[in-house]
Amino acid sequence: MLHKFARQTLRSLALAGGLTLVCLVTAEEGFVLERVLQAVQQRHGSKGVAVVRDWNHVLEVFRSGSEQQKLRDINEYFNRKLRFEDDQKLWNQPDYWATPIEALLRGAGDCEDFAIAKYFSLKFVGVPVSKLRITYVRARIGGPDSSLLQAHMVLTYYATPDAEPLVLDNLVSEIRPASRRPDLLPIFSFNSEGVFVPGSSLPQQGNGSRLSRWNDLVLKMQAEGID
Repeated sequence: MLHKFARQTLRSLALAGGLTLVCLVTAEEGFVLERVLQAVQQRHGSKGVAVVRDWNHVLEVFRSGSEQQKLRDINEYFNRKLRFEDDQKLWNQPDYWATPIEALLRGAGDCEDFAIAKYFSLKFVGVPVSKLRITYVRARIGGPDSSLLQAHMVLTYYATPDAEPLVLDNLVSEIRPASRRPDLLPIFSFNSEGVFVPGSSLPQQGNGSRLSRWNDLVLKMQAEGID
């Protein structure tokens, strides 16, 4: 076991992007390093391999923390690591859902790419997907009295099925409970278990694979060696 100081040092290095350990994320979370490296080498080349190694190192450091610490670490890591860029400029498409590896390769992503990368990273460090939802919202732009709403996507975390969710957002660095994000109007949310309407703790409309872009994303991740 690492001493507390060593764990804190490793976490700081990981957040700063300076960690060079060689680690292996366990198969139970769907991320087997050697399998992913082989698939990514074929799909993305040597740059992709370097990205996977860095990402795996970070996940291995963060998995030792408490669940709340994992939320903070993963949220901070991706908000620092990726810059916001719209899909048209990045991918020459109006709406493209990147895998975490694709986003890390570009060093940038749209709001859904931040949410997706955080979702899978938290899954890989042991947070149950039942506690995580990628949430489509309308974001109020320009203050509480503004009528201007913009489509946005965030990751939400539910400590229990009926708990108030915490919001992990690329636009606001602090993780806040939903009650402290009055600028966000939830429309629906989803994870690998299903689609949810606001206020419901149970899937309402089949499962998340029915979302065409989610299905495409899962297929791309499988091609990268990730279950």
